[in-house]
Amino acid sequence: MKKSLSFSYETPYYLSQDPTGKEQEVWIVLHGYGQLAEFFIRKFLPYASSDLLVVAPEGTNHNYLNEFQGRVGANWMTSYQREMAIANNHRMLNQLMNDLLSKFTNAPKIHLLGFSQGAATGTRWASQWAGHLETMVLWGGGFAHDLTLEVAKEKFAATEILVVLGERDELITEESKKKQVDLLEALDKPLKLLTFPGGHELDSNLLDKIIHHRF
Repeated sequence: MKKSLSFSYETPYYLSQDPTGKEQEVWIVLHGYGQLAEFFIRKFLPYASSDLLVVAPEGTNHNYLNEFQGRVGANWMTSYQREMAIANNHRMLNQLMNDLLSKFTNAPKIHLLGFSQGAATGTRWASQWAGHLETMVLWGGGFAHDLTLEVAKEKFAATEILVVLGERDELITEESKKKQVDLLEALDKPLKLLTFPGGHELDSNLLDKIIHHRF
């Protein structure tokens, strides 16, 4: 007999600076499989300012990356207890955004960048979040395959969606590219594809253009 238990859970997240509530833009950045938010956010720190806040939540599942010791990484879910992990992600991210936005008198523009596994996690979460995303960047990953298209189509109608791929990304196949193009068509969104001469990684030059809306 299987049952589940709900209890209070503590999880870390990282910020570029202590929020003042006067920032004009907030970037929510979701790391990929096996990464940690503490290190992932460092790629974005050069763009933080009094007008721009970066927030990096961390996946709630952790594991050793090499056998039973050494470096630890986080992930947003695995195939085990998948639906429970998705629900936990949504509750955590919803509460994080509620707490964060309560500091603002005037709502900032919210942008989301999901890298690799963080891209699918971001699309799932954003499709059910009560707020609005100005921009959603899917970097080295794409839409979750189990999105409810009717809900997502309405939710992202006014959201600019960018797909970013490294030209030498060994994890991206032609089949996965086609699936993302088909999903965008189903959502009535144009394909805005940005590429860079690299692999499964963040590219600082292209990231700079995206953060500063020069794409």
